[in-house]
Amino acid sequence: MNNIFDANVVQSYLDRLQTLKPETQPKWGKMNAPQVLAHLNVAYEMIFEPEKHPAPKGLRKLMLKWLVKSMVTSPKPYKEGMPTAPSFIITDSRDFEREKVRLTGFMHQVQQLGAAHFEGKESHSFGKLSSGQWNIMLAKHLDHHFNQFGI
Repeated sequence: MNNIFDANVVQSYLDRLQTLKPETQPKWGKMNAPQVLAHLNVAYEMIFEPEKHPAPKGLRKLMLKWLVKSMVTSPKPYKEGMPTAPSFIITDSRDFEREKVRLTGFMHQVQQLGAAHFEGKESHSFGKLSSGQWNIMLAKHLDHHFNQFGI
């Protein structure tokens, strides 16, 4: 798994991102390029702008921790066309450049904060995660959608 805390790895993701264009068509799925960038930004919003997304509570949070956490924090790649969590569904129009700038900033922010910052950090949905789990979750999500768009 790529290490999102490594500046060289982040640069390789940014190089891939530079090849994405607003008109790039996905290999699967319903989102267009601006929507997928907004979708990727949701994961970072939950870290850096948690007020934008209500945290799950009660039974829903337990279900996420028991059933979903192991899937998103394991290195096993996501399958094409798998269901999307409701808070990650983007159906409206988005500004491609704005979303790209936001994603770039979030990626730099994670890298600059480093693994130590994320060790034991509370996840919006899954409770405390190790820096390794944060790394897998974020890197796997980027890879999945970059592959979806052939970048």
